[in-house]
Amino acid sequence: MPNYTVTVATGTQWFAGTDDYIYLTMVGSEHCSERTLLDKPLYNDFERGAVDSYDISVGEDLGEIELIKIEKKKYWIHDDWYCKYITVKTPHGDYIEFPCFRWFVDDNEVILRDGRARLPQQDKTRTVKQHRRKELEHRQKTYRWKEWHPGFPMSIDAKAHSELPRDIQFDSEKGVDFVLNYSKAIENLCVNQFMHMFQSSWTDFADFERIFMRIKNTISEYVMEHWKEDFMFGYQFLNGCNPVVITKCTEIPDKFPVTHNLLEDSLERGLTLEEELKAGNIFIADYEVVNGVTANSTDPCTLQYLAAPICLLYKNSQNKIMPIAIQLGQTPGHDNPIFLPSDDQYDWLLAKIWVRSSDFHVHQTVTHLLRTHLISEVFGIAMYRQLPAVHPVFKLLLPHIRFTIAINTKAREQLICECGLFDKANGTGGGGHVELVQKSMKTFTYKSLCFPEAIKARGMDNQEELPTYFYRDDGCRVWEAVTNFVTVVVNIYYDSDDTLQKDEEIQAFVKDVCSFGMQDFDFCEFPKALQTKEQLVEYLTVVIFTASAHHAAVNFGQYDWCSWIPNSPPTMRKPPPTKKGEVDLKYIVESLPDRGRSCWHLGAVWALSQFQENELFLGMYTDEHFIEKPVKEAMVKFRNNLAEVTKVIKNRNDGKKLPYYYLSPDRIPNSVAV
Repeated sequence: MPNYTVTVATGTQWFAGTDDYIYLTMVGSEHCSERTLLDKPLYNDFERGAVDSYDISVGEDLGEIELIKIEKKKYWIHDDWYCKYITVKTPHGDYIEFPCFRWFVDDNEVILRDGRARLPQQDKTRTVKQHRRKELEHRQKTYRWKEWHPGFPMSIDAKAHSELPRDIQFDSEKGVDFVLNYSKAIENLCVNQFMHMFQSSWTDFADFERIFMRIKNTISEYVMEHWKEDFMFGYQFLNGCNPVVITKCTEIPDKFPVTHNLLEDSLERGLTLEEELKAGNIFIADYEVVNGVTANSTDPCTLQYLAAPICLLYKNSQNKIMPIAIQLGQTPGHDNPIFLPSDDQYDWLLAKIWVRSSDFHVHQTVTHLLRTHLISEVFGIAMYRQLPAVHPVFKLLLPHIRFTIAINTKAREQLICECGLFDKANGTGGGGHVELVQKSMKTFTYKSLCFPEAIKARGMDNQEELPTYFYRDDGCRVWEAVTNFVTVVVNIYYDSDDTLQKDEEIQAFVKDVCSFGMQDFDFCEFPKALQTKEQLVEYLTVVIFTASAHHAAVNFGQYDWCSWIPNSPPTMRKPPPTKKGEVDLKYIVESLPDRGRSCWHLGAVWALSQFQENELFLGMYTDEHFIEKPVKEAMVKFRNNLAEVTKVIKNRNDGKKLPYYYLSPDRIPNSVAV
């Protein structure tokens, strides 16, 4: 009688093992095996981290193994089981790998195909075609689109983390509880004695040090010491938390009526303003998107304010970006003065603080939430709905969607929901953040996610003109490494553009992103179909880069740049000044967040800047969904290329007082998971 040896690997997560009944059936091209009991209660098989083997005898050769079916039948109590993979040794000595990496919950069955990736047109038998179709039908019922707010990208249809499919939940919900994590952060930072002191102002800037964790030789300490200086203000537009706003200015907008006479003292080269514009030395940061957004009014005891400033920046002869003019509103007039470096020190300082506060809101809500978290969730939902586990693009993207839907669901449950944590300390809480996303969606295009094109669109692509724009340089290095890796994988499975065009599943994936995820907004310009392999490479690079590198660039520096409250105020308690010469230190301190809001903000930026426990960084593919040797070789080369990028960045940073490391591959998690 033919004998098959089946090896089953159980996951190493807590509670991954099971004491339930486990059955296995093999489906071959010629025959099916009988349903075989592998484990039953008290056998002590399938324990956490175990690898168990079983010999199964059958009456006749099954032919080529097309599918295996695993069933879990509940014994007594709720006892989930995580299966990593199953290997079958045939009577001919061949080994067939069946990647699983799935949770079995209650009474559950999963049907697996072997690990070879296949496009839909490559499936020939009725059995595998039917399995492919049924898998997607089940997924589309499980992963449903839902509109969280009008004008937002669509999200998963789940009100709470516990309602999500078990396969996309966090291993431990406690580890991503925002309330718990923020409270822990506040306790660890030793600021819990201040956290309930709302409406209580600090006495002066030095008073903020009472809640500042002074860590020697760190960026946060350097920010605290130099935040008032113009060079530090300008530097953050290039390499701070939000390095995506600054744009080369080729023409002064009518709404910002600065003149050469007004700016002459700040222009070092002896050129006119018009000549400086033509020379490419003038840049602008315009926060028009904040204009008209409703400020937080959830606390009747504290009025909070927003502004939509415009800031003109100048590249001086030392290649430093320096602020030379700030207008705190979008409409020029006598009650909206243009502040200059030559003004009274407190007028100029407060104007810069207002720009930093507006930048904080745009960073948190647009750059971070919308353009990494929400769009990555769209890609993830569409992937689960349209690509079966056997599709090579599913295998490629899955590590870069890990925990993204879960973290976003938890955020909607606790953080950015009505009366959520976001309302406690942020000037756009109470609904302003929703308005900000809705407004930003009108300029959110597919091409703006293509890193090199986004840099070029802002006129920031010339390395000679801006030699210290490390966000651009490192981002381009990582983008190139990802593109090269994706190109190799695409070429393994697609031999021509025609093969891509006939892949109904990848076309459905792209269409689902545009038509449902982005709600087919006319202005988004997301593709509804892909015609060439080059287009597919770019699209997959966008998905991977956005979820990994770009999220890392705008997330993990939050404590560095935002922990010193005056440098990045999450709210302002006095309106923007409408005249010069009326501001003093007391006015500025009373404008800044009170003690309670400062502590909540500090806890937030600390918690958001931490890597997950057992973090998987870019290029680390511990779950082997691909079994083909060419793909595994491509992964090794990818990791080697990333290691070279890491080395280049490390060498550049050596000895720098302000190192830039957020896009160093050894600090880029694979996915949006925090």
